[in-house]
Amino acid sequence: MIERIAFQSGAQVEEDQLLVQLDSNVEKANLKSAEARLPAAEAKFKRYQGLYKKGSISKEAFDEAEANFFSLSADIESLKASIGRREIKAPFSGVVGIRDVYLGQYLQSGTKIVRLEDTSVMRLRFTVPQTDISRIKINQSVDISVDAYPNRTFKGSISAIEPAVSIQSGLIQVQADIPNSDGQLRSGMFARANIILPTLENQVTLPQTAITFTLYGDNVYVISEVEGETRVKQQVVKVGERTEEIAHILEGVNPGDRIVTSGQVRLSNDAKVRVVESDATTPPAETPML
Repeated sequence: MIERIAFQSGAQVEEDQLLVQLDSNVEKANLKSAEARLPAAEAKFKRYQGLYKKGSISKEAFDEAEANFFSLSADIESLKASIGRREIKAPFSGVVGIRDVYLGQYLQSGTKIVRLEDTSVMRLRFTVPQTDISRIKINQSVDISVDAYPNRTFKGSISAIEPAVSIQSGLIQVQADIPNSDGQLRSGMFARANIILPTLENQVTLPQTAITFTLYGDNVYVISEVEGETRVKQQVVKVGERTEEIAHILEGVNPGDRIVTSGQVRLSNDAKVRVVESDATTPPAETPML
């Protein structure tokens, strides 16, 4: 039976702080009785110990006095542990929710008392394809966004990576820790995670309009001077990440190459061209009215 509730709903509690005290009057009374008999049992044990060494009593009498003393001591420890089990304390520091019990309630095993959470650091679990395992590692930075705070990004880092890949989905589970000292993040929130990859230096990028798509892959036209004439050469490229207007070129183009950005439909390999400056592919600042 609940004898005392020592917390308020929604309060901050510390580790080992008493939350609920259950009725333990019977155990406390038995403990007092055992502690009252302990000095006499201890004195008898010590007295018999001295008499046994002198040969004044039998080994059986000494063993009985010794057993009574240690048995009573064990009973006292058992009663203290039983009383301690009826004091439900916070296993760690955190915030309690709304209590689900009331004073005088008979508490059965498994009854929910209150939810306790340590919200100082939140943990987000998400999955990534197994093809990207080589791109993630422990302590890698992660940006977290939630719908509750659309204009804010929470910073975190990867704290654990599942050692096995799911054979059903081909995904691997990743866990990230996000500091939450201001308590804005809550358990159960849906979040989006962006894993921050290492910065790539000296990248080659091209406008999306410079890349043509054929059955043989992605191509660009490289401008070069051949015997005093300006000609183009079709070059297969390997494209990495893309944004709205820019594409990252992994292979096929070198820094300093001149690339055709418009008018490719009228070009062919080794065609003669004349370079003109044009802003046809540049999006206007304002969309003209029709």
